[in-house]
Amino acid sequence: MKLLGLDREKVRNAIEKGRVTVAVYGLGKMGLPLAAVFAEHGAKVIGVDINENVVEMINRGENHVKEEPGLDELLKKNVEEGRLSATTDGVEAARKADVMVILVPTLTDERGNLKLDPVYDVAHKISQGLEKGDVVITEATMPPGTTESIIPILEESGLKIGEFGLGHAPERTMTGTAIRDITGQYPKIVGASDERTLEALIGIYETINRKGVIPMSSIKAAEAVKVFEGIYRDVNIALANELALWCEEHGLDALEVFKAANTQPYCHLHMPGAGVGGHCIPVYPWFVINLAGRTNPRLTKTAREINDSMPHHIVELVIKGLNEAGRPVKGSNVLVLGLTFRGGVREFMKAAAKPIIQELKEWGASVYAYDPLCTPEDAERFGATWKEDFKGVDVVVITADHREFKKLDLNRMSAEMRSKVIVDGRNVLDPEEVEKLGFGYFRVGRVRNP
Repeated sequence: MKLLGLDREKVRNAIEKGRVTVAVYGLGKMGLPLAAVFAEHGAKVIGVDINENVVEMINRGENHVKEEPGLDELLKKNVEEGRLSATTDGVEAARKADVMVILVPTLTDERGNLKLDPVYDVAHKISQGLEKGDVVITEATMPPGTTESIIPILEESGLKIGEFGLGHAPERTMTGTAIRDITGQYPKIVGASDERTLEALIGIYETINRKGVIPMSSIKAAEAVKVFEGIYRDVNIALANELALWCEEHGLDALEVFKAANTQPYCHLHMPGAGVGGHCIPVYPWFVINLAGRTNPRLTKTAREINDSMPHHIVELVIKGLNEAGRPVKGSNVLVLGLTFRGGVREFMKAAAKPIIQELKEWGASVYAYDPLCTPEDAERFGATWKEDFKGVDVVVITADHREFKKLDLNRMSAEMRSKVIVDGRNVLDPEEVEKLGFGYFRVGRVRNP
């Protein structure tokens, strides 16, 4: 059932009664949960992916996104009930669909330069099946202005914009909480090519999101929302890191000061740490920087510089800890705990562990690594040797806040380590508990006992 021109209530009713077919392009960590949620709310959903193994698994009711609580059950139920299927044929999916959602990966380099080939490839496929009244939505996060760049591709269908609708509804989800986030953690942001499309988008997302929808004045404004959310976090983490470094110079415990300051409602100092990783926060600032004309986003640039420098500072703390233990860096044994960029997620983009390992090796240290979500091959790719004990280790460096690291066996560490130094790059340990056992304990914003 075509939705363009219907009011939001009719759109919701059509989806809930199974009259609408939604094609979701990209069945990864964000796309598959979205497809399952649409199906759960009544839509007939066709998931599209280029990976044949992924498509076969989904059609058997098997979930390949293991980090997502509740997705196993949601996927199996909707496949068995006939509301969700998968295919590698993006053109045929477009022919059958009324709504097409593009949520393929947008690959970037470290300076946020996008490789949009996956998005354009999907747009070409959609154009071959596009019909009058269809609605095309991008959810992938992209620089403001990018969604409208696919209009000429979609118009290869012979239709003009207005005969079909185009919108942007940025995903506002995290790995591990995607279903929760899609269905009601935050309101959905939507922007559209015209008022009729906007009304359809409001109805589409009100159907699946309990928190409702925030309509924006344009597609570009909707794109900017998600980008600005990431920049806000990056800049504020940089501020926390800068103030934490100042606290180190002045013998203060940054977390003590931050906690007290944050009791004032206008203050929200973030957590300092070993660095900012992932596909989002360290990348989105470059969207703004790269698009700047006369404006010069100095604060955004400086924040990136500060956050990118934090792995180097962790190495400085390692050197300081070894010096206080009377041991040179060269020939020391350093165990890095955490190869992923954050706890509970097996993702490596801009993980702090990589530059830390590289720099320590340049200093002549022997570097080992362990991560409960990873393999010895992952450690080897980072340039470290896999190690699951603390025997002969001089320094333990924590670079990911996995829950396992919050419960380290400190007594075992004390017995097995050669030198007792801990550099806590994610603030997961209790300093008093650590120091009672005679460890030298260092973290960003605190390098000496209070």
